[in-house]
Amino acid sequence: MIHTGNRFVALGKICEMTKCLMLDVDGVLVDGRPGDGQRWDRDLSEQMAVSSDALVEQFFKAEWSDVVTGKKDLLPTLSTVLKRIAPSVDAEELIVYWFEMDSRIVEAVLSDVRLARQKGIPVYLTTNQEHMRAAYLMQTMGLGDEVDGIVYSAKVGSKKPEPEFFTYAAQATGRQPEEMLLIDDTMSNIIGARSAGWNAAHWDGTERLWTILRRNIE
Repeated sequence: MIHTGNRFVALGKICEMTKCLMLDVDGVLVDGRPGDGQRWDRDLSEQMAVSSDALVEQFFKAEWSDVVTGKKDLLPTLSTVLKRIAPSVDAEELIVYWFEMDSRIVEAVLSDVRLARQKGIPVYLTTNQEHMRAAYLMQTMGLGDEVDGIVYSAKVGSKKPEPEFFTYAAQATGRQPEEMLLIDDTMSNIIGARSAGWNAAHWDGTERLWTILRRNIE
């Protein structure tokens, strides 16, 4: 089964027309703050009274791997960290700030996602996310209406570039590994996908998504 926003689709009944486009989210389709594209935590200290450096050290380096693979839940884990580094800050409020400040959809990429789907190419978000932000992407940001589904690390129980992630994603979309195309801005994920038998293209923002897609499916 694969998560498709508000529904689940049986294996083998999707991705039947051509290669599946497996699209990374952060740094590709979603990139930075809505207003200016800057990092979401650029003004974190001033606006939320949380040290970005402390959050990186105490949360992202120490806890994120377990959170993003579903071993720990985001809210209680972040709450525990904040008690140490910013006791006056509410974890739910910080999560709201984080998600809102990291939600700029790259319109040129979204336009090409729509074009790909119009041409019969299924598109799945393929991303290292925990459960809350995965839901935020698909529901609050409306990406569930723009893609065929999402494969994300907390649901899978492993993350890119681990082999188990790619095995799960291929099985969930009902395709052979060689029929999968990952576009991702992290080179280790590209290497991992290719090692799993996928096609993969590194995203650096210099070409249109549609150009890369055509080059890899024709």
